[in-house]
Amino acid sequence: MTYRKKLIEVALPLDAINRESAREKSIRHGHPSTLHLWWARRPLAACRAVLFASLVDDPSSRPEEFPTEEDQDRERKRLFRLIKKLVKWKNVNNEQVLGEARAEILKSTDGNPPPVLDPFCGGGSIPLEAQRLGLKAHGSDLNPVAVLITKAMIEIPPRFAGQPPVNPDAQNTLIGSQTWKGAAGLAEDVRYYGKWMRHEAKKRIGHLYPKVQLPEEHGGGEATVIAWLWARTVQCPNPACGAWMPLVNSFWLSKKQGKKAWIEPIVEKAEKTVRFEVKRGEGVPPEPTKVGRGARFRCLVCLQDSPEQHIKSESMAGRMGVQLMAIVAEDQRGRIYLPPSEEHVKISASAMPKWIPEAEMNRDTTDLVSGRGYGFFIWADLFTSRQLTALATSTNLVSETRQRVKKDAIKSGNRNGADYADAVATYLGIGVSRLSDICNSLCAWENTKTQVRNLFKRQAIPMLWDFAEPNVFAEAAGDFGVSLSNLIKALERMPAQNEGVIEQLDAAATFSEVETPLISTDPPYYNNISYADLSDFFYIWLRRSLGKIYPDLFDTMLVPKAPEIVAARYRFGGDKSKAEEHFLTGLGKAFHLMRRRAHPNYPMTVYYAFKQSETDKEDGGIVSTGWETMLEGLLKAGFQITGTLPMRTELSNRPVASGTNALASSIVLVCRPRPNDAKRVTRRDFISILRRELPNALRHLQEGNIAPVDLAQAAIGPGMAVFSRYTSVLESDGTPMRVRTALQIINSELDAYFAEQEGDWDADTRFCAAWFEQHSMEEAAFGEADVLARAKNSSVEGIEESGVLQAGVGKVRLLSRDEYPDDWNPTSDSHLNTWKCTQYLIRALDQGGEVEAARLVNQLGGGPSEAARELAYRLYAICERKGWAQEAVAYNTLVTSWSYIQSTTTNQEASPQQRDLF
Repeated sequence: MTYRKKLIEVALPLDAINRESAREKSIRHGHPSTLHLWWARRPLAACRAVLFASLVDDPSSRPEEFPTEEDQDRERKRLFRLIKKLVKWKNVNNEQVLGEARAEILKSTDGNPPPVLDPFCGGGSIPLEAQRLGLKAHGSDLNPVAVLITKAMIEIPPRFAGQPPVNPDAQNTLIGSQTWKGAAGLAEDVRYYGKWMRHEAKKRIGHLYPKVQLPEEHGGGEATVIAWLWARTVQCPNPACGAWMPLVNSFWLSKKQGKKAWIEPIVEKAEKTVRFEVKRGEGVPPEPTKVGRGARFRCLVCLQDSPEQHIKSESMAGRMGVQLMAIVAEDQRGRIYLPPSEEHVKISASAMPKWIPEAEMNRDTTDLVSGRGYGFFIWADLFTSRQLTALATSTNLVSETRQRVKKDAIKSGNRNGADYADAVATYLGIGVSRLSDICNSLCAWENTKTQVRNLFKRQAIPMLWDFAEPNVFAEAAGDFGVSLSNLIKALERMPAQNEGVIEQLDAAATFSEVETPLISTDPPYYNNISYADLSDFFYIWLRRSLGKIYPDLFDTMLVPKAPEIVAARYRFGGDKSKAEEHFLTGLGKAFHLMRRRAHPNYPMTVYYAFKQSETDKEDGGIVSTGWETMLEGLLKAGFQITGTLPMRTELSNRPVASGTNALASSIVLVCRPRPNDAKRVTRRDFISILRRELPNALRHLQEGNIAPVDLAQAAIGPGMAVFSRYTSVLESDGTPMRVRTALQIINSELDAYFAEQEGDWDADTRFCAAWFEQHSMEEAAFGEADVLARAKNSSVEGIEESGVLQAGVGKVRLLSRDEYPDDWNPTSDSHLNTWKCTQYLIRALDQGGEVEAARLVNQLGGGPSEAARELAYRLYAICERKGWAQEAVAYNTLVTSWSYIQSTTTNQEASPQQRDLF
């Protein structure tokens, strides 16, 4: 079958996409991620760009409109400019920009774009961005928490878009006087009824969260408690001591300049007790009681170190207690740090929750704290009694609030009162679940920001010895109202348009009924985290508050585990081979289902979080089992791979500051169904075709300003496009070539591509690059340099005169960038070469950032500057192969900074009026 090649299969402005993807991590207000936590959520900018480029034709596929390569490049750059606008967060709801994108999609799809399907929807980024682009969005997931989150993002808002709120305040003051766009009316009701819920909760359990009496030195009176800081305790194993040991990681309360405060332990040796006071000033707290790695602590009474096994055995036996260390309060002057109060300890102990989550935790996985042997057996063990009371009360109130919404909705004339009440209750239930992330006994006190830090900073539930318990009515971090306000801001910004359908399905067994969709998905990653085990943390609260609204979604006690596609050894008694077989079988079945249902005119895109740590040693080399497994699965399912795009999501203020040589956070694989009549070829044919097609594809990638560190991974796309278009590539002995062998050949051809580029360099630069590869900046014999220079059609004397080489006493070496003259002016340099331009650009970038580098680019002009950028790719490849990490960072940074430099260059040339446009 013939099809038009899409933009994603040729090139993308990856630097712009990656930059905006990284910036999303610093955006909190209004970002969909603040609706509810989901691990490893794909950046919206990347998803939006990938979907757009999967639907829009590459200019080369429309020769009737763009007959020449110049015409195609011009049109491609126009589309790149649109993508750069499209991925910016500030344009996420910009109808003008979105309208342009939708028009391009309609143009390339003949006015009939396909629906989009994500069979592993997770946090819902892909379906959400499909909806934003005006497409019908479909998604499914086995995990009920993921399904609910995605429903709240793309299924519920469109159903009630444009409707006014039903709460009494809105009915009395706003009806008929305001236009409610998108989900604004729904969000307003979530705000109103959430406020009522918090008010009711405070009436019922507010006595458990008392104010604290301030001493005279703080002006007396009362203040609101922000948090109580606790330390877990066990008895000292020293028979002569037996004191209760506080297990403390840090005694710091605040490290803020001018507001430093810490906890000072006071040891009463005669009574064998420890009490705590609060100190302020420019001093420092004592060393924490934790010593070394693991669960090893020092007794403050006898100063004996307790072995890790003692801490574990005491906690497993249920003999671990808690001791209040300090109280953090707030008044008009800010944070106040106070010593423990016996009254507050008694009030906390008086909390008697009427319901607790008694479901057992999985003790086999090391990703959960229960697997580390500290006495956490049921999910309730992760919460204090007061926290359990607060969360249980809140889940009960979700049901009560739902009845109020239903009554008010019917009274307002809303014919779908029950459905609307379910919708409002859904967000309130999600709000309670969201609250549990910061309302548990594994939350730390952040002494630099002076606030409670939520549990899930990573994909695990790590043990915490001293923890912070927030006041859920303090109007600060940990307050239900504060948590809900962030959820509401995200809801207000949802697209709330077009059809959205989310289902709970096992992707390896059942497929959505949507016909011929464009498939874009983020499947499980080999032996990655078991999200089913982790999401039980939220499931226990969601099931209690929303189980009656979504009975099918919450019909099991905990999240389904067995079908989850992950190579988790602990589910197979530690057997790695069985775990791997389970993963390969499940992923293979899912890919086969996708192959049968994918739209033939559009490529499928698969996100894969490549990790360098996912490696095994084999055949004398390092290989990535997870990476090859993904490729093998796709090929066996009948797909051919037509592109690989590195996507970065790590935040850095600017590339110069990041100094990173790490691989991209994830790779997007672009796939097409392989034709049923595909033929076999020999190894020789494969290499011949690869050499013909790979160079042009690599040029397109470089034009998209791909980072040198990512080029090798991106080259897999066009390389595997050749390998995977055939049913098999036959070795000389008639056996099918392995994916691993194909990857090795592709890497070899990448090296050949760089070597061929050398022919475009000036003679001095050819010498410098070759000498650098052999000797770096070290000295070597003059005779060797002379032979090499003659071979490159240059001379040692001429290169030395250019100012990049030092020759003397029979030795030669390249000068380091620090040795270059400061007063260099490229416009008057009669010995200009690309090597020198590249080194000066790196130095300018390092010393003065993009502004200084842009000034130099303006002096050099476009040709020499572009040549320097191209040389940086080659020099990076040399450094990577040689293991010269620090120097590799310099060349990688020059390329990744290029778009910043170009924009700064343009801005420097523009008039003040023009600068406002950038």
